[in-house]
Amino acid sequence: MAETPATETWGVLAEFADPTALYRACERLRDGGFSRWDAHSPFPVHGLDRAMGLRPSRLPWVVFVGGMLGAAGGLGLQWWTSTIAYPMVIAGKPYFSWPAFVPVTFEVGVLAAALTCVLGMLHFNRLPRHYHPVFRSERFAGVGDDRFFISVEAADPRFDPDQTPGWLKELGATHVELLAQ
Repeated sequence: MAETPATETWGVLAEFADPTALYRACERLRDGGFSRWDAHSPFPVHGLDRAMGLRPSRLPWVVFVGGMLGAAGGLGLQWWTSTIAYPMVIAGKPYFSWPAFVPVTFEVGVLAAALTCVLGMLHFNRLPRHYHPVFRSERFAGVGDDRFFISVEAADPRFDPDQTPGWLKELGATHVELLAQ
């Protein structure tokens, strides 16, 4: 008889009845010291990020730096072309007449900020991700309608496949299941 390969546990998925139960469970998980877990809700729950203990996003700083670098690059390119590569006197103005370069500098800065925002968002959200183990659960399909979930990864240092599901039940979960990789 051939042995089936043992499936490795990815983590646990717990379903909660309403956003209040989800919010309280998130607070308890945060206070319990869990670090690799996420909450899933069909709509934004006010204050859930604070209940999860999430830090403010670094994306605004990344977008700011990207925009400033884009604006500097646009201004630098205009300076180089008008003073070094193709110096021309136009209407008696100096080679580097900066007021004429403001619109292009602004537009290149906005373009660079937008591109940095999209790329930064993809990076911070670890996208594109073509598969996630929570999609193995048939119950998780209801997260788009009226169901609330918390997923705890087995990679979390506090995760215990024997105790974590029971603890999530104590936090008010209506259904708990272990998920394979």
